[in-house]
Amino acid sequence: MKKLLSLGMLLALSAAPIFAARADNEKETDRLENSGTVMEEIMNIPDDIPQDLLDKAECVIVFPSVLKAAFIVGGSYGRGAMTCRGGEHFTGPWGAPSMMALESGSVGFQLGGQATDFVLLVMNPRGATALLNNKVKLGADIAAAAGPKGRNATAATDVTLRAEILSYSRSRGLFAGVSLDGSSLRPDNDANEKLYGKKLTATEIIRDGAAPVPASGQKLISLLNKKSPKNLSDPNSLK
Repeated sequence: MKKLLSLGMLLALSAAPIFAARADNEKETDRLENSGTVMEEIMNIPDDIPQDLLDKAECVIVFPSVLKAAFIVGGSYGRGAMTCRGGEHFTGPWGAPSMMALESGSVGFQLGGQATDFVLLVMNPRGATALLNNKVKLGADIAAAAGPKGRNATAATDVTLRAEILSYSRSRGLFAGVSLDGSSLRPDNDANEKLYGKKLTATEIIRDGAAPVPASGQKLISLLNKKSPKNLSDPNSLK
């Protein structure tokens, strides 16, 4: 009897890491699926992200359901996914996503008690490259601005033209441009390992094509390839 109990405990202990890894993978899978759902819902809002801005974006980052509490307890952060157009000059189709982390800053005082979704457009190759390789602070390392909204919005304002990242938020059903100055963005390589099952950097995933689009990312990538299949930026700005 004791031998059976010992064997049972040994099996349970050996299985624990497997179950933990599976749970971590499911968490990242759910987060990526939710990113696709958030993007789909926002693209169906009448006054959504201007089409001409989406068509000139090199990358899109989605953070679903960020809570104020996440920015208060122990310097925690919101988590989401970043996808970019493929090819040397970001002119190809949207590709496999890298998981990203949004760390606390002034945004923590803007959220209230409600869950808030964030969508960020990365508007030039310099901004995309910086995000893939480093932790960057918005408003300091990278120029950021609240994005204009509405399909017929005039996007070519001085602020928009200078910004490397345009940011939007949705909370309580309200969609608007929002400033994230003071917050930091970085690749979440631990989450990438859990999602893809091996150690991969954001650059390897997005620029080197080291992994295919996972099933949980199909909604997000398919939506962007349908809504904005071509990069309409000035070709000279992409070199």
